[in-house]
Amino acid sequence: TRDATDFVMTAAYWPPSTTAGGFALNTNLLETNLTNLGVVLALLVYLGRGVDNPLPLSNLLNNRERTIPNAIRDAEDRYKEAADRLDQARARSQRARVRADDIRMNGLSRVQREKRDLVNSADGDLERLEDSKNATIRFEEQRAIEQVRQQAARLALDRALKASDIRSNNELHSHTIEHHIGLLKGMAENNRLASFTGSTSRVIIDGRSW
Repeated sequence: TRDATDFVMTAAYWPPSTTAGGFALNTNLLETNLTNLGVVLALLVYLGRGVDNPLPLSNLLNNRERTIPNAIRDAEDRYKEAADRLDQARARSQRARVRADDIRMNGLSRVQREKRDLVNSADGDLERLEDSKNATIRFEEQRAIEQVRQQAARLALDRALKASDIRSNNELHSHTIEHHIGLLKGMAENNRLASFTGSTSRVIIDGRSW
């Protein structure tokens, strides 16, 4: 009888709860403890029938009355301890989740910052390349203009020199012609005077006049 009672008391801590799919554990401590107590008392009353000396049964009941509350308190303490551990685990999980979110956000922020820096650097490089290209274009334009200007100046100088040479040649030619004309005129005048003087001398001599 004592072994059967101990077996019932041990099994009473995990009472089955009938569900639609079969048996499951009942997690309601108050309902479980009351059920256990009722089952144990009913079993003890049933087993105590026909006993001549009720003292052992009374002692057994007293012992069970002392051990059942202790067992209930122990179960409740274990339940609270398990609940505390669960809360701590949940808190650690929440902290880990928050930290993971922070790490993820920091990672995203760093990636975005690096992306922004890369875009800004690329924009700066493009701007510098554009400035360099524009400066090169302006330099080439200025050099082309200067080359055209120098070429035009050389052409103008060549034309001026050629025109000056032509004028100089024309003037020299004119002077030469005028000089020769002058010489010819002088020679002709000299010849005319010589001819006139010779004719007068013949007249005087032939006429024997003074």
